[in-house]
Amino acid sequence: MSRIGRLPIDIPAGVTVSVSGQDVAVKGPKGELNLTVSQPIEVKVEENQVLVSRPDDERESRALHGLTRTLINNNIIGVTQGYTKGLEVVGTGYRVAQKGTAVEFALGFSHPVLVEAPEGITLTVEGNNKLTVAGISKQAVGEAAANIRKIRKPEPYKGKGVRYAGEVVRRKAGKSGK
Repeated sequence: MSRIGRLPIDIPAGVTVSVSGQDVAVKGPKGELNLTVSQPIEVKVEENQVLVSRPDDERESRALHGLTRTLINNNIIGVTQGYTKGLEVVGTGYRVAQKGTAVEFALGFSHPVLVEAPEGITLTVEGNNKLTVAGISKQAVGEAAANIRKIRKPEPYKGKGVRYAGEVVRRKAGKSGK
């Protein structure tokens, strides 16, 4: 039996979980998230707990069992607390500025890069080199942060670029003269 999949998920106060067939809807104070569960996995709500079960020990069922439980748990955490991911802009002349709901980056290109916040995501600038990506969906927050980081990844020689907060960039030695 899956060590993660068999654990029940406690439903906190103020959160409602409704299951209709393979669709699981989680509604909380911050919003609503929906999840479609893959076929062999079954989800039940009993006494303020969500139980995820699998019908057999097939390889695919075993793989989806723990995954489904984790996805439902992430949705419950998202509608109660939300998720945030921090980004740092490192480099001389590299900056970030808030422009309404969008964010403008100066990253050494010949033009400023304007990034619009995807639906359900808020971008917040702190200072001129820190950015916070926040939302209720863990997957959407991570994807938005990865897309922003992709604009100018940290390079290994000087470490300039956009990096996650706390990310360690492995540095290389440059050319050595004779």
